[in-house]
Order: sequence, then structure tokens, then C-alpha cells
Amino acid sequence: MLANECFDALARRYMDMVYRIAFSMTKNRADADDISQNVLLKLYKTDKAFRDEEHRKSWLIRVTVNECRRLWRSPWRKTEPLEEYAALLPFEDARESEVFLAVMGLDAKYRAVVVLYYYEGYSLAEIAGLLGIPAATAGTRLARARAKLKTILQEADCCE
Repeated sequence: MLANECFDALARRYMDMVYRIAFSMTKNRADADDISQNVLLKLYKTDKAFRDEEHRKSWLIRVTVNECRRLWRSPWRKTEPLEEYAALLPFEDARESEVFLAVMGLDAKYRAVVVLYYYEGYSLAEIAGLLGIPAATAGTRLARARAKLKTILQEADCCE
């Protein structure tokens, strides 16, 4: 188990990242909060020796993805309207809000790759390891997600 001071610092450092990944996969604030708490509880209780900060970060992402998958198997799973949540976020302009809603509108398998690649800065090889898929599959999912986002955003521009 981690010392309280060490855990507090780690929780502050990684809580936002864990929450963003959980929300991007579940589309529900309450579920994302629950998953974030579960992940941080597992971090607190773990006896695992991490090689470095990158190893710890990868472990946290992997645990977050696994917790999301566990939730998907639950018969009680539900989502909330994204527009309500997007209205609460501090976007600099309307275009950022459009991109957020477009990304959240993607299938979970595409959404996870986009969030890890663009928001968390992971390479395709790292994403493949985190999600437990081949690197080529991660690349394909990212390419398909980009194509879908391009179509969605172009349609939104045409309708305005």
C-alpha cells in the first residue's frame, strides 16, 4: 500500500486523465466518477513496483480501460445526454464543443483510440498495448475515426 502523502500526489496528478478516459468510454459522469474512484483505490492498494512514472501511467490507463469494460457488462449501464455535459465544460469556442460532441458520438472502440492519441499523447504502438489490440488495428481504428470525424464535422459545417 502507498503512503498517504505519496498517494495524494499521485491522485492529484492522474485523476483528470483517468476521469477523461473513463468518461470518453462510458459517456456518463457518474460512471466515470465511480470508475475513477475504483482505479485510484486499486492504485492505493497495489503492491506493484513500478519501473518509472510512464509505467505507472500505463498501468492506470490499463486499469481504467478494464474497469470500463467491466461496467459495459453490467445490465444496469446507462448513458446521459452529452449536450448537457458539454454545456458545463469550459470550451474556448463553439468549434471545440462541436469536436467534443463529434468524438463522443463515435463508437467506443474509435473514441478510446482518439482520446489516447490526441488528448493523452500516446503513440499507436503504446495504444495497442494499453487496449490489448494489435498495432495495425489501433492504426486502422484511428484512421476510421478520423474519417468519421471529418464527415461529421463537414456535415455540421454544411448545416450551419
